[in-house]
Amino acid sequence: MRLRNLWFVFALTVFFISCKEAVKEKVLEENVKQKNKPNIIYILADDLGYGDLSSYGQKKFMTPNIDKMAANGIKFTNHYSGAAVCAPARSSLMTGQHTGHTPIRGNREVQGGGQTPLPENAITIAEILKSAGYVTGAFGKWGLGYTGREGDPNAQGFDEFYGYNDQKMAHRYYPPYLWRNQEKDSLKGNDWTNKVTYAPDVIQEETMYFLEENKDKPFFAYIPLVLPHAELISPKDSIFKKYEGKFAEKSHLITSDNYTSDYGPDMEYYKYCSQKVPNAVYASMVDRMDVYVGQIIDKVNDLGIADNTIIMFASDNGAHGEGGADIDFFNSSGGLRGKKRDLYDGGIRSPFIVLWPGKIKKGTSTEHLSAFWDVVPTVAEIAGIVSLKNTDGISFLPSLLGMKGQQKHKYLYWEFAIKGGRQAIRIDDWKGVVYNAFEGEKSNLELYNLYVDVKEEHNVAKEHPEIVAEMKELLASSRTPSGIFPLHRKER
Repeated sequence: MRLRNLWFVFALTVFFISCKEAVKEKVLEENVKQKNKPNIIYILADDLGYGDLSSYGQKKFMTPNIDKMAANGIKFTNHYSGAAVCAPARSSLMTGQHTGHTPIRGNREVQGGGQTPLPENAITIAEILKSAGYVTGAFGKWGLGYTGREGDPNAQGFDEFYGYNDQKMAHRYYPPYLWRNQEKDSLKGNDWTNKVTYAPDVIQEETMYFLEENKDKPFFAYIPLVLPHAELISPKDSIFKKYEGKFAEKSHLITSDNYTSDYGPDMEYYKYCSQKVPNAVYASMVDRMDVYVGQIIDKVNDLGIADNTIIMFASDNGAHGEGGADIDFFNSSGGLRGKKRDLYDGGIRSPFIVLWPGKIKKGTSTEHLSAFWDVVPTVAEIAGIVSLKNTDGISFLPSLLGMKGQQKHKYLYWEFAIKGGRQAIRIDDWKGVVYNAFEGEKSNLELYNLYVDVKEEHNVAKEHPEIVAEMKELLASSRTPSGIFPLHRKER
């Protein structure tokens, strides 16, 4: 009897898995019209602030390659990340859903390593493009499921993956190995004590190889860089030497006996190292990131595919102040309020630049209100996919091409289940922020008019009760409950 029950459970499990796969395949059976599909490259910086690029106001150092990208393409000034931290921002980008709907809404660790995985039935940008005939590759930091599990990038539509699967491992730039699909790739000389091979340089080499190998096919290259996330550390090469001794410094030194984060036999890999010259190192890390972007653009030009390749650049969330990073010194938030983990604009507004020679008018700028969840419908339209389901996004292709008829969002929405629960909403120039969302109806909503108060300094909620009421209704209706990332007490 017990054996019969076990077989019944097994059969039922197989049935449900098969149903899930059938539903997913049906959704991906899109009507693809376009034959000459453009290549798509999406570059994602890690913890880069809105003001960390010289084209967005940075004064302490320059980012010439990204600036050139803006000069030859289009610059967005009202673009937002999907979230205020890594994993949910990436989930939003991959699924085309805001954090009220996307499966991953926080940086939650799971037993055995890695973060909460994207579920098997999630439909990602890679799967959508793969169904349209694209070769897909991801190079850098994944953070949406560990190797061999349902959130593994190879299980979520990527033909090739090279880099870090675990966000905590990506706190270190000299790890002993990286992942190449399902196998560990050892990095020469690295053993948690000796630092020989700088992981981002190796990832960049793999990115270049993917572009070369697939130049004759339509490809999607997702490049989630680790730079300039902490730890703050750089090779002592020519890039670093440009900044050595240039800035006043406040050393970031680990002195606590129970905080063994420096490289050595007792190191805890998920923490950050000491750094005597954090300002010089931070500037060099952003500079190195800029060099990588320049190399990618040059490679596309050298391969003769620039006119048929669209390149996008953004940051996953606001500036970080970890490992010795000084966001005030560099004005990394660009004058906006807040930083990483905040739902004020300093935590979620992202630089966003798009290059597409011959299609996008050079040196243009747009105030179009957009967010990470708009990328899926945009690239789907670019790839000729005419029907798309389960997205909160709106294609911004008309804005890219300077065409009329750009559809606009009624509102943008964010949530983050930390420190009492946080929610935010933007309707045109109005921004609502809640920092005690766990209280439900008792929560307080702060209201800001970004047209006159971009720094979110003057809460005008009392003067506009009708806008507050509208926003509270939208905050309540814009999300589905999440048992893994509960926002209200009744979910907990």
